[in-house]
Amino acid sequence: MPTPSPASFQTVPCTLMRGGTSKAAFFHARDLPADAASRDRLVLAAMGHPDAKQIDGIGGGNPLTTKVAIISRSNDPHADIDYLFGQVVAAESRIDYAPTCGNILAGVGPFAIDEGLVAAEDGETVVRIRMVNTEAYCDAVVRTPQRRVIYSGEQMICGVPGTAAPIVLRFSSILGSSCGALLPSGRAADQLEGVAVTCIDHGMPVVLIRATDLGCTGYESPAELDANPPLKARIEAIRLKAGALMGLGDVTHKVVPKMTLVSPAREGGTLNTRTFIPQKCHDAIGVLGAVSVASACLFPDAVTASITTLARAPVNDVSVEHPTGEFTVRLMTDATNNTLTGAALLRTARPLFRGQVLVSLPSDSTESPL
Repeated sequence: MPTPSPASFQTVPCTLMRGGTSKAAFFHARDLPADAASRDRLVLAAMGHPDAKQIDGIGGGNPLTTKVAIISRSNDPHADIDYLFGQVVAAESRIDYAPTCGNILAGVGPFAIDEGLVAAEDGETVVRIRMVNTEAYCDAVVRTPQRRVIYSGEQMICGVPGTAAPIVLRFSSILGSSCGALLPSGRAADQLEGVAVTCIDHGMPVVLIRATDLGCTGYESPAELDANPPLKARIEAIRLKAGALMGLGDVTHKVVPKMTLVSPAREGGTLNTRTFIPQKCHDAIGVLGAVSVASACLFPDAVTASITTLARAPVNDVSVEHPTGEFTVRLMTDATNNTLTGAALLRTARPLFRGQVLVSLPSDSTESPL
C-alpha cells in the first residue's frame, strides 16, 4: 500500500489509550501548538469533526470514546505530571475543558512512565498527577515489576472485557474541585423545577434526582432513556438551573454538571444509578461522578436518604450500580471532625496504539491549517 504524501497531512505523535471504560487520544503538550485555539483546531481535525460520526478521524462517535488527554511534566512541587482533559463535543467542533475525567486519569500514570516522563520504580510506581482542569491531585499507583509497566493482571472492572493489572487511584483535595464546596448550595437538598435534588461536587459536579420523581423506575436501559425526549428536556431544564446554583454559570454549552437518577440497588450494591453526560445516558458511570454520588450517601438530608444512608465511618465502601455493572468507591473520613478526607478506587488501562495521527489538510492547500 503506498504511503500517503506527507504534503497531504499534518502528522502528530499520538497514543490511543483505554482508561477505565473510556478511550482517549493521548498527546504530549510539547507536540501540540502552544496557542489554545490552534491546538484545538488540530485536535478537532484529528478526531474527525465536525462530523458527529467522526468517520474521517480517530474519534469514536460516542462521548465515552471522544476524549483527549494532554500530558506534560509538571512544575508543581506536589505533582510529577500535568493532565489536561478535553471532552470533544460531537458535531459542535469544540472541546470542553470544564470537567476532568477519572476514567482517562487511569491511563495517565502508565502513559507517563512508558513515555519516560516519570522514572519507574521496581515493583510499583506512584505517579503524582495534577488534574489541570480542576486543580486537584491524584496519586496513581502503577505496577512496574523490573521497572516496566505491566498491563496484564487479575483486576476486572465492569464494562471492560477480561482482566488487567489494577491501577489504584488515590484522590485528595477534590472536594468542591469545580464548585468550591462539597455542597455548592450549602444544603444537601434543594428544589429545582419542582423536583428535589442534591447538588454535590466531590471531584465532579453532579446533580442527583430520585428516578421516581421524574416518573422513571431507574432501571430503564440507556437506549430507553435516550428515546424519551420529554424526560431529557425536563432533566436539561433542571441542569441549567443547577449550573447557576452550583456556581458554574451558564452551563448550556458545558458537559457539567452531570445528571444522575438514583434508585434502590438491585444487585447487592448501595444504590443504583443512571447518569446523563449531560444529555445522553451513560452506559456506565464516570469515575469521579461515582465518587460524588457515593459521597451524597453520607448526608441524611440528601435525596439518597430514602434509598440508603451511610454512617460516617473512617472507611466506607460504596457500591454504585450502573447499567453495565457496579463501581465501588472507598470514602475516607476524619474521625476527629467528621469530614471527608479522600477517596480511592481501582481502574485498569492499556494503550491501544502508538504512532502518528494524520490530520487531513484542506483539499486546496498543502500548508498546515495552523
